[in-house]
Amino acid sequence: MSAVLATEVPGKAQVASPIAAVLLGTGVVGGAFLKLLNTQAAASIRLVGAANSRRQQIRAEHLADRALREKLKNLGDPRNDAELLHALDANDAPVKVIIDATACGTLASRHAEWLARGYHVVTANKSLAGGDLPGWRALQAALAQGGRYGDSATVGAGLPVISTLRRLRGCGDALLTLEGVFSGSLSYLFNQYDGSQPFSALLRRARELGYTEPDPRCDLSGEDVARKLLILARCAGFALRPDEVEVESLVPESLRGVDVETFLARLEELDEPLAARHAEAKARGGSLRFLARLNQRGRARVGLVEVPADHPATRLYGTDNQFALSTTRYNTQPLVIQGPGAGPEVTAQALLGDVLALG
Repeated sequence: MSAVLATEVPGKAQVASPIAAVLLGTGVVGGAFLKLLNTQAAASIRLVGAANSRRQQIRAEHLADRALREKLKNLGDPRNDAELLHALDANDAPVKVIIDATACGTLASRHAEWLARGYHVVTANKSLAGGDLPGWRALQAALAQGGRYGDSATVGAGLPVISTLRRLRGCGDALLTLEGVFSGSLSYLFNQYDGSQPFSALLRRARELGYTEPDPRCDLSGEDVARKLLILARCAGFALRPDEVEVESLVPESLRGVDVETFLARLEELDEPLAARHAEAKARGGSLRFLARLNQRGRARVGLVEVPADHPATRLYGTDNQFALSTTRYNTQPLVIQGPGAGPEVTAQALLGDVLALG
């Protein structure tokens, strides 16, 4: 049995955990979170339930198994959220939290309900806070009743951009402009793309490295970046609707409706249009970067931009994200937050930090 998950220390009496948690989603990020639960940093957390999309586990001896993620693929009871929440209710910990490590819109739509029922919610799921405006408003109404919502993992894989925006606004500062690279996969692709190889070859390599979603159109469409921009805009006080964000997709119209296998077989159709744009930018001494932008009038855009050679986005590495915030007080020079914006370990750490902050 894992000493940390059960909060037992050999030779000592068991200490009650102040935080009881149910984990929804044991995929890449959820799996990384389970590993963090086996560290001393997570000693205050008792896992009382875990589930993937089909199966769940609420028995303590199985939850403490370090192979829990792998065993849930084939073993465990059928998924039943009511039973998972009952396990949370039955625990005597003073803090009870539901951790959503999925990208499921249906689950995200329940966040406000869970908060209203007295649970805290910690999430990497962008579908609610970066979705339709009524859902976001329902979330704000639920939070006004006293629940806490840990959303650091939704943007920048835990880089302190959401917390910074909220702190600045709380101090009476106001956002003037926001610009940056919000996608680790698109950051990697355009940091690497120099015209020496086809974009399709670079995209295949990025997919092999795990930098893109299994269906790279999730990245190339710009929709994920748009959700992140919505989250940040709303944190800054702009109640934008999704249709108020102009989104440029890099996926040709002819490839948007085909299945994943067909899309992957036809990646070369991406090459000519991007090669032409790259050549035009290079001729003017510029580079291409996939940027998100918001101005003080609430105009928001996500798409491919030609930037000059000295632009901050040209100095990124790997899957780095970058957020440049100009405010009434950070006016002469923007406040820049930069660092790895993708990866299961840093995203899981953001989840863990938000859970621990509840204790």
